[in-house]
Amino acid sequence: MVLVLAFAASLALGSRWLGPGALWHALTADDGSDADVIVRSLRFPRTVVAVLIGVCLGIAGALMQGHTRNALAEPGIFGVSSGAAFAVVLGLQVGVVGSVSSTVWVALAGALVATFGVQRLASRGSGATPVGLALTGAAMAAMLGALTSAIVLLDADTLDSYRFWAGGSVAGRGLDVAGQVLPFAVVGLLLAAVNARDLDLLALGDDVAAGLGLSVRRARLVGLVAIGLLTAAGVAACGPIGFLGLLAGHVARRIFGARNTWLIPAAGLIGATALVLADLVGRLVGGAGEVQAGVVLGIVGAPLFVLVVRRRAVVL
Repeated sequence: MVLVLAFAASLALGSRWLGPGALWHALTADDGSDADVIVRSLRFPRTVVAVLIGVCLGIAGALMQGHTRNALAEPGIFGVSSGAAFAVVLGLQVGVVGSVSSTVWVALAGALVATFGVQRLASRGSGATPVGLALTGAAMAAMLGALTSAIVLLDADTLDSYRFWAGGSVAGRGLDVAGQVLPFAVVGLLLAAVNARDLDLLALGDDVAAGLGLSVRRARLVGLVAIGLLTAAGVAACGPIGFLGLLAGHVARRIFGARNTWLIPAAGLIGATALVLADLVGRLVGGAGEVQAGVVLGIVGAPLFVLVVRRRAVVL
């Protein structure tokens, strides 16, 4: 219900307010009026993209929190989004990124390398603890962010391309963008659905899950691929959007509990609602321009991150 209301508000509100009658006319009987153009060409496409990417990043955050048993886990904090962004910038510089579909493939490679890299580095020594994963992910994100900045600052052409989506925004994204990332998102969502029941078993501990007949290695691999696909789709379409996965997973867990068959779809709906509302708030407070959705989520997500740390809700 909240998502439906947020979707309707996104269509109605902006620099020009549109009433229910104008919205219904624009959606059912387009005759080329100003209101019809605003809804069909601008607000409806970007809202659809926000819903799709919000679902992807919300579920990716819930999956990461489940696999790492860490309430702080999220694609942005754990370096996955930074890995995808770095790969895209590198692809822009060497000329292998030219379309949204190619951007998704490059972002997927970067996301998966960053995911496996953080897991591998954190597992050295006494094993991957929740705090170790968080610290390793933060270090990885900082390093990849520095490398990304070095590339874009030294190459003006790459900087111009990178600025289009670096802040994390759905502005200017149409249904063509949603269509190009949709196949990757669908595969990632299907893998997440398969992985939800496995996560409930993994929450009992790897040894117990294996004793119940679960292939722990396969379950981890499916989860990591799902996280990589969902994050890559989000980064390719809207740029790196931080804190959305943390917000969606944490709120869903507080409302629906820790059972992943409920938690994961709930995180998707909460992520979609949060991104739609962040985009709407950015349009309303931006005056003549607009504040990017990634900035709005950062303002909300950073205090939430501090709150989770202060309560020591690090281990699920």
